[in-house]
Amino acid sequence: MRAFGVLVVMWWCLCGTAHAQRAIAVEGTVLDPIGAVVADAPVTLTTVDGRAVQAAATDAAGEFAFGDVLPGAYVVRVELAGFMPFMTSPFTIATDAEAVKLPRIELAIAGFATSVVVRTTEAVAEEQIKAQEQQRLLGIAPNFYVSYVRDAAPLTARQKLTLAAHETFDWTAFVGASVAAAIDQSANAHTGFGDGASGYAKRWAANFADNRTGDLLSHYVFAALFRQDPRYFYQGTGTNGSRLLHAMTSAFVARSDRGTPMPNYAYIFGNLGGAALSNAYYPHSERGGNLIVSNVAIGLGGRVAMAVTQEFIGKRLTKHASGK
Repeated sequence: MRAFGVLVVMWWCLCGTAHAQRAIAVEGTVLDPIGAVVADAPVTLTTVDGRAVQAAATDAAGEFAFGDVLPGAYVVRVELAGFMPFMTSPFTIATDAEAVKLPRIELAIAGFATSVVVRTTEAVAEEQIKAQEQQRLLGIAPNFYVSYVRDAAPLTARQKLTLAAHETFDWTAFVGASVAAAIDQSANAHTGFGDGASGYAKRWAANFADNRTGDLLSHYVFAALFRQDPRYFYQGTGTNGSRLLHAMTSAFVARSDRGTPMPNYAYIFGNLGGAALSNAYYPHSERGGNLIVSNVAIGLGGRVAMAVTQEFIGKRLTKHASGK
């Protein structure tokens, strides 16, 4: 009898230990904000200190289950793209529990992060300049100083210099001076330069200097000094008369860096300055006031003619014409 009692006690202890460590099932359901089930949602069972115990995924009915969970304190986490991460409150599995059915888990839509990129006026102007520097008439001649954006950002002094240098030293400037010098040589223009290679070189230098000094003075030096935009702003709309008037007056009325009309000081003084400098390299017999007046008149007339051309046919002939 004594032996039988010992066996009974041992059996009771073993059963009690097994009961204390009996595994429990943990179940739940995952829904979206409108109550629809969420399938394939990753679900993790962790201890309260964050140690992962089991991982699962919801089925087609939005349900998940963890089996063989030992008694203890746990947390269930759900992390799914497009939804806010979810974590249940800590819950405890008792030794005598049959199963744990968690309250329905309702995920919230993740908030959309909205970022606003603020660009400076200088940065906008830089972008517009890059587009303008792609503009070429018939894909060849530079058309950098025409803006097809009516409300284009004003240029800084540095940007005016960069744009002026880009046009001044474009490869077409050297070709143009070469052709003009050849025409002058064949017509024996500016006889004081002489004949032969020396005469051609002097004519080439004079042609190149005429255009380059005028460009730099009007597009950069005086444009920066008077805070004036050196570009021609394409109108493109309205009656032909209004467009013609806009083009013709652009040689005398310009836009300030603040966007208001102002006398075209940059172009007028740039022409005068370029014409005055021409007295330093043209033949002595041609120097003086007449040379200055003729160069200014040619410059202003050319400006008007070019503006009219730009307003009516320039955009159609320009490759990569930028604009809104």
